[in-house]
Amino acid sequence: MASGKSTTIYVGDKDLNRNRNGAEDPPEIKILCFDLTHYNRTTQFLLCCAGVFALYLVYGYMQELIFTLDGFRPYGWFLTLIQFGYYIGFGYIERSLEKTTVPRCIPMRTYALLAFLTLGTMGLSNSSVGYLNYPTQVIFKCCKLIPVLIGSVLIQGKKHGPMDFFAAFAMCLGLILFTLADSQVQPDFDSFGVLLISLALLCDAAIGNVQEKAMREHRAPNNEVVIFSYGIGFVYLAVIMLVSGHLYKGIIFCAQHPVETYGYAFLFSLTGYLGIQIVLTLVRTCGAPMAATVTTARKAVTIALSFVFFSKPFTIQYLWSGLIVVFGIYLNVYSKRSKLTFADLGKMVSSLYQRTISRMPIARQGTKKLLLEV
Repeated sequence: MASGKSTTIYVGDKDLNRNRNGAEDPPEIKILCFDLTHYNRTTQFLLCCAGVFALYLVYGYMQELIFTLDGFRPYGWFLTLIQFGYYIGFGYIERSLEKTTVPRCIPMRTYALLAFLTLGTMGLSNSSVGYLNYPTQVIFKCCKLIPVLIGSVLIQGKKHGPMDFFAAFAMCLGLILFTLADSQVQPDFDSFGVLLISLALLCDAAIGNVQEKAMREHRAPNNEVVIFSYGIGFVYLAVIMLVSGHLYKGIIFCAQHPVETYGYAFLFSLTGYLGIQIVLTLVRTCGAPMAATVTTARKAVTIALSFVFFSKPFTIQYLWSGLIVVFGIYLNVYSKRSKLTFADLGKMVSSLYQRTISRMPIARQGTKKLLLEV
């Protein structure tokens, strides 16, 4: 039997605990304080799905609810500062509960870059809610694959198959159509919000690849990455807002509405932090493609509930353009199972062409031959 002292197994680790007989013990699987190690895969999957839906639906609701407060639109960056502060506190609480004494694994230079990118992706994303219809912001975040695909090629030198590019094309098409629909039905549509969320996606693509590379090379625990990334990012943002004068304005405004700002932001940050942990558990137990499917379904429900709880104009173009985006996400998930390459695609096209030619009537084949000779 394994000893009573728990050992954390990180995603991608190859070294597992072994019992006295030399057999491999299953890696420890936890959701918050609940140990799921001895449950079967189906139960683990259902519990993770329930956690993802419950937490992220509250996360999306609270984020949109905060921006319904009159006059809060210019304070998206101050909300990011509050969120960073909460995340740092949650990270320290998690680290103390686990009694982790492992020294820092990732160099500070890497954390400085991660903090800058984290600040960009979360700050720009929060600010965009003040300028965009919330479903449009969620649709943009669903299309994270596009910049991630480009970033993985440029930063890590990865190679991708044709299915990934088909998925990116479908997402781009659906995203363009969804944004056009939003600009037509929203009287206060602001293209500045599109710029903000687009820049947020670029930062998101970069941070995903830099973070993956750093954690793979240095095998850093999740709570270390959270504490240092958000801690340094908090300092960045606090200094910028202090110099620009927005820090004082944000404090004054939020002091007038403490429940609608600090209170809602606490629930917003707590559900986001816990949601991240459950998504990582889902990746560990069921794999990244299944995790992507669950989170995509969650975003679809978030968009639907946004129209239910917050009154906003609706057009049928929202539906079918959103379905195009979902189709692109499906292609991305399918590409993880089907290792189709461009060479395979070329062979399929060539084979299909040969079959088409062989089935053509002899007279038409002769006519085509004469035309080619001419």
